[in-house]
Amino acid sequence: MENNQEEKGFGKIEGRILKHFDFYRFNYLKYWVVAAVDIIIATISSVIIYLIYAPKDGPFSRHNFLIIAVLAAVVSAFSFYLFKTYKNIIRYMTMKGLLPLGYAIIVKSVCLTVVLYLLELLPLATIYRFLLLDLLFTYVALITIRLAMIIVYDLVNEKIAQHTKRVLIYGSDEKAVALLIRLHKSTRYRPVGFVVYDHTTQSYRLNEMQIYHFETQEDIKKLVQKLNVYAILFPTYKAVQQEKNRLIPFCEKEKINILMTPPIDEFGEKDHIRLKIRPIAIEDLLGREEICINMEAVSDRFRDKSVFVSGAAGSIGSEFCRQLARLNVVKQMILMDVAETPMHYLRLELEEKYPNLPFIPVVGDVRHKSTVNRLFDNYKPQIVFHAAAYKHVPLMEENPCEAVRVNVEGTRIMADAAVAHGVEKFIFLSTDKAVNPTNVMGATKRLAEMYVQSFGLAIAYGKVEGKTQFVTTRFGNVLGSNGSVIPRFRRQIKEGGPLTLTHNDITRYFMSIPEACRLIMEAATISTNNEIMVFDMGDPVLIRELAVRMIRLAGYTPGEEIDIKEVGLRPGEKLYEEVLSTEENSQATVHPKIRVAQVRENNYEVLKDVLPLISRKAWEMDVAATVQLLKKWVPEFKSHNSEFEKYDKIGQSL
Repeated sequence: MENNQEEKGFGKIEGRILKHFDFYRFNYLKYWVVAAVDIIIATISSVIIYLIYAPKDGPFSRHNFLIIAVLAAVVSAFSFYLFKTYKNIIRYMTMKGLLPLGYAIIVKSVCLTVVLYLLELLPLATIYRFLLLDLLFTYVALITIRLAMIIVYDLVNEKIAQHTKRVLIYGSDEKAVALLIRLHKSTRYRPVGFVVYDHTTQSYRLNEMQIYHFETQEDIKKLVQKLNVYAILFPTYKAVQQEKNRLIPFCEKEKINILMTPPIDEFGEKDHIRLKIRPIAIEDLLGREEICINMEAVSDRFRDKSVFVSGAAGSIGSEFCRQLARLNVVKQMILMDVAETPMHYLRLELEEKYPNLPFIPVVGDVRHKSTVNRLFDNYKPQIVFHAAAYKHVPLMEENPCEAVRVNVEGTRIMADAAVAHGVEKFIFLSTDKAVNPTNVMGATKRLAEMYVQSFGLAIAYGKVEGKTQFVTTRFGNVLGSNGSVIPRFRRQIKEGGPLTLTHNDITRYFMSIPEACRLIMEAATISTNNEIMVFDMGDPVLIRELAVRMIRLAGYTPGEEIDIKEVGLRPGEKLYEEVLSTEENSQATVHPKIRVAQVRENNYEVLKDVLPLISRKAWEMDVAATVQLLKKWVPEFKSHNSEFEKYDKIGQSL
């Protein structure tokens, strides 16, 4: 909810102040500075005490004065080094932390007294008084200088705090405490306490910070006003999930900033926390608990394999490449996409993060049979991940021939090449829109599903020579993918609205991109029989509620500052997406989030002749014939809100 100026940082003057303070705090008060100050104070203390008890029978020579100073400095340095007193952070000084300092001073005073006596610089009669006074005076002096440092630190900190943002940390567990400690290095955010949900009115303190409790929206409003808090900061994604239906809606309605940071264990030693903290996004609220997969089995599946990824620069394809690279087990990766610029950026990212990963970036098209076969022949991939597809429903409704050429013909070319070149496993990405499709895009994905599954079964039944296993994965919308509703709403909010909603009652299922990729890798590992694997998409999301939350997260009031406008369903668009996995339409697997769809088997011998026929009509740009053939071979394809509804009966009669 920060305005643009705040997001860009402070002004030049404030920036210089913060930079100077950061330099003072972390460069001048290094260990050697603390040690030097301690040695100087201890030396001066010993010289003063010696002056009091120096022999009075003769003049105190400069030579003796120099000897006393050098001895005191050497003995002090030895004692402080022995007990590492300079390594304690002064601003966190406690009574227990003063014990090593006391031990060091005792050693220093005893050693100095003994040395002075042996050098006949200290009379026997004054030994005990010198020892006691040197010990006490040095201890008091060092504690005093430490208290002075703390006072100066606090004064400077208060001055600098005028340019920092006061935040409340959510939670009272070890993650919240770790974040508090980390924030001491921040020159942008200053914690003023912890906030937790509780039905009690008891007050506690944690790490010398007050723990505040809330129950209602009014509690949060009063607390933020009382403490002049800029934002509430969540230390983990799990904490966000805990409060997504309680504290976060309170903050949205009161226009209170909500920030989050990755878990503390994701920070490097030199990471600046201010660069990690970010406003909560709608993806954080729609996401679910991190899905666990068998990483050992997945790693074994891809270990020492050559992996081919089509559509590698897309939302899912690129994340799959990242997760696969992170495993650090593959032999090489062949990455193909027709989009040059996204492929360029993916290449730069992989080269920077995984310099030892062998990968081959290729700008190529799955519709070009010769290109695909050349790549398979040159690099001999063992696992193929086919993500290349056209996915936008309205656009494909207006360009059905192009949808067929990529989604159907491109998949057929890739699948045929995989079998011809002995690929072990072919992973095909499908969509929930392939279930009882109401649009061209869904129908093309369903026809591609039918082809790859029938091909795999024909191999398994011994009807076709080959060894490739095919696995199809179906899932719904992915959060934040290119061209999806969330980036569109975000852009509309930035432009001042309105947010365009196709229907007030429209719902969709959502899954995060990393979550989808993890499930794809798991499905590829557990699949053994050419199945169509469907993912548990959770509960459907009402898109209107999604729009309202995004407006509030941006700091605006829905209906007042930014409107929501209903524009009507687009061609081919469903009001409700199909439920992918139920006990009636799917079977369980070893993973609770993955099920096997129960679908009819198709005849590969028929489909291998049908697909080239449909593709030929598509290449001829014969829209009517292309759509009618789709409706014939995907009989569940019934157009909705589309000009192609007129072909529903004709397609069945062809």
